[in-house]
Amino acid sequence: MSLPDRMTARLPEMLGDIEQLVTCESPSVDPVALAASVEVVAAMGTRLLGTPPERIKVEGRIHLRWRFGAGPARVLLLGHHDTVWPSGSLSTHPYGIRDGVLRGPGCVDMKAGLVLAFHVLAELSTPDGVTLLITCDEELGSPTSRALIEKEAAGCAAALVLEAAAAGGALKIERKGTSMYRVRAHGRAAHAGLEPERGVNATIELAHQVLALAALGDPALGTTVTPTLLTGGSASNTVPATAEVAVDVRVRDIAEQSRVDAAVHALRPVLPQSRLEILGGPNRPPLMPVATAELFAVATEVAALLGLPVPGSAAVGGGSDGNFTGGIGTPTLDGLGAVGGGAHADDEHVLVAELPGRAALIAGLVEELSRR
Repeated sequence: MSLPDRMTARLPEMLGDIEQLVTCESPSVDPVALAASVEVVAAMGTRLLGTPPERIKVEGRIHLRWRFGAGPARVLLLGHHDTVWPSGSLSTHPYGIRDGVLRGPGCVDMKAGLVLAFHVLAELSTPDGVTLLITCDEELGSPTSRALIEKEAAGCAAALVLEAAAAGGALKIERKGTSMYRVRAHGRAAHAGLEPERGVNATIELAHQVLALAALGDPALGTTVTPTLLTGGSASNTVPATAEVAVDVRVRDIAEQSRVDAAVHALRPVLPQSRLEILGGPNRPPLMPVATAELFAVATEVAALLGLPVPGSAAVGGGSDGNFTGGIGTPTLDGLGAVGGGAHADDEHVLVAELPGRAALIAGLVEELSRR
């Protein structure tokens, strides 16, 4: 039986496993929900892989690792089980399959990808040299797992990231780097009716800074600097003493990331007696095509040999843990997970018919890389 046929035979079990993961909610910011999800993921992996994971606790968060074989790891499969969906989302976005489309919070980002990883490794006759790492803080920027990810990827021939595919099933060969900032303006409070002139309005100061921040983007280079969440003041009749804005930065190369970082930290207050506080900085380096080109070529060869549609390629703005593996020089290929769409959105979904072919592609790629 061919590899695609074997994966097709696994589809009913895959769907049951996806349902189990999706219906166990796991928002990144909910420790109780994450703890329950860790147990579900660990039990599923133990059942399918025949061995329990190592539990790696970092700052109270538990990451799961399976290592196969006694020698050094050559291929890293990388995923996460945390989601952006708050607890209770199943009541408004219930799990279900209709007309070949699977829906539910976190289904494409990236619980279906985890199920693909488990079934791929269960199907391989000898997964020696493969490491599967599943983290629980990717949606927060991987603050407790980054060092672990980079350590596991170091020296590997390939890091295969099971994030959702791009449109049409395309593999992700480029991701923008990300930086995250909080710019806080400090002023002085005063009564807005009795003596506003004695105050220093932090909201007005921050308004100047928001405009300066937005001007740092460079559309020609693909650099975006986006002020997002804005807070300020303490009461409607008080001159605000503090105000703060979150800033999302996306860049295609390290030079732009460094330029924007220097510019953000060089911001200076406009209003007399006001003060600025700059928090944050670069989070993920860009995933560059040089890190993905070789593996993408191997994936297209494997797809052709298996009789699968040759996947396209895509450059995307969102970051992933693949940015870290590519950033340390490990060949990386991203977007190997489920085909679907709507990540983080109301229409998040997985195309059921694409799951067996995706699993076959991952399995064939792992086998080919292990042979090489």
